[in-house]
Amino acid sequence: MEKPAIRSPLAWVPTLYFAQGLPFFAVALIASLMLKSMGVPNDDIAHWTAYIGFAWVFKPLWSPFLELASSKKIIVVGFQLAGGVCLGLVALALQLPFWLSACVAVLALVAICSATHDIACDGLYIASLSEKQQAEYAGWTGTFFNAGRFISLGGLVILAGYLEKSQGVVPAWTIIFCILAATMIALGLYHSWALPPAKNVVAPDTTAAGIASTLKDVIIDYVSKPGIWVSILFIILFRAGEAQIQTIGPLFLREARNLGGLGLSTSEVGAVYGTTGTIAFIVGSIAGGYFTSWLSLKRAILWLILAVNLPNVAFYFLSTYQPTDLTVIGVALSAEMFGYGFGFVGIILYMMQVVAPGKYQTAHYAFSTGVMQLGFVLFKYVSGTIQLALGYQKFFIWVLLSAIPVAVLSQLIPMVSRASKAEPSAPAQEPATAS
Repeated sequence: MEKPAIRSPLAWVPTLYFAQGLPFFAVALIASLMLKSMGVPNDDIAHWTAYIGFAWVFKPLWSPFLELASSKKIIVVGFQLAGGVCLGLVALALQLPFWLSACVAVLALVAICSATHDIACDGLYIASLSEKQQAEYAGWTGTFFNAGRFISLGGLVILAGYLEKSQGVVPAWTIIFCILAATMIALGLYHSWALPPAKNVVAPDTTAAGIASTLKDVIIDYVSKPGIWVSILFIILFRAGEAQIQTIGPLFLREARNLGGLGLSTSEVGAVYGTTGTIAFIVGSIAGGYFTSWLSLKRAILWLILAVNLPNVAFYFLSTYQPTDLTVIGVALSAEMFGYGFGFVGIILYMMQVVAPGKYQTAHYAFSTGVMQLGFVLFKYVSGTIQLALGYQKFFIWVLLSAIPVAVLSQLIPMVSRASKAEPSAPAQEPATAS
């Protein structure tokens, strides 16, 4: 039998992580702006998108069961195609009289497909590349994941704005989701050819019952770590301000000026958030990594928390003065996005270096990312209600105050591994669970 061709990682790593980012940003960003254009109130947008976000909270619970498939490639390609179909169904749902409930239901399916794809995507990357190659191509993964943000906000949202003016709101967003669907299906078909097989290891206990037993051990070991509940609280609180800004910020930009917003069009939001804002985020992420490497996590953590939260004062400035110059707005948002990218590495490294080490290192990192997403979803859920109660200007002050608890906590908790002394530092006896 002829062996399958081994393709260069450059033939599939960039497109694989673009396919990871595109549906995530479609759910996290594009859907919110679509609902805003359709006249849905801010609190309803926050509530529904928060519910949808639970897919990423609970994905560690079903991630081990993906080992029952013969290869990670099958899962990756299958969920890219399924995600593409579901994105197409969003376009169909917009035509229905009960469009809101239909869209929310189908977007939830997109989220489940995307979250499941994330697990297999990272697993395939790890299984198919050597440690040297993993480090070599790590920059490509982050860059092309964020290319999904750039295309979503900087390309598709701008296009949606033009189409809203020429075609109407519903036809505009129908076209956008058809483009998303076609792109994901095309990526799935390409990856059916380009991806390495990444066969799953066949082990004696690779059965549903065996995996469920191991998952139980992983959960018990996780919640038994010394100080784990304080760590969970820290992880949840870390995203308190950021989750609320990322939810309400784009809606504030779209809101009419007489209601306290900036009155930007859909395409203008895409221009300022999806171009300069995304570039600032990527630059901030790289700079934050080098900064933490130089200073160490223990000494850098407070600065990282401040970096995530203090630039949110840009939204208070915008809500107070309501500038009309897109350059001024773009500079303010770029400062906010740079800080967000710069400081976000703090929570990633905290989960990786403090919480995850021990017997089930990869699995515990995956659970920590679920806890992180839980924090994001919880604060996202309440953000719309709080904003409507306070108004935009006071809401942005509240967001700044939301950073105080985690800043104080960061100075009280130890920045050392939560693994018990009896646990090995290497991920021995670890179940195949990707983050």
